[in-house]
Amino acid sequence: MTQIKLNHAEMLKQLDEIKRALDALVLEGPDDVGQNKLDFTQKWQEREEMIHQFVSQYVTIVQKNVEDTRANVDSLKEQDEAIVHR
Repeated sequence: MTQIKLNHAEMLKQLDEIKRALDALVLEGPDDVGQNKLDFTQKWQEREEMIHQFVSQYVTIVQKNVEDTRANVDSLKEQDEAIVHR
């Protein structure tokens, strides 16, 4: 029978590293280009804003994923401990 071992402390350490990396990520919005009214400038600003929104959404999703993974790892540990104490 195959055995899967979960190193709870190591998993939590890696999840904490991911959380710190996400917290350190700072993406500034597009700079103001002054009074430029070129079509290219407007499209560039719209694209920059869209990229900024996508990255923000991605960070939110990854943070949720980290929280879910942490809860699952804790649950697996609790289940394993319950099995051992039977």
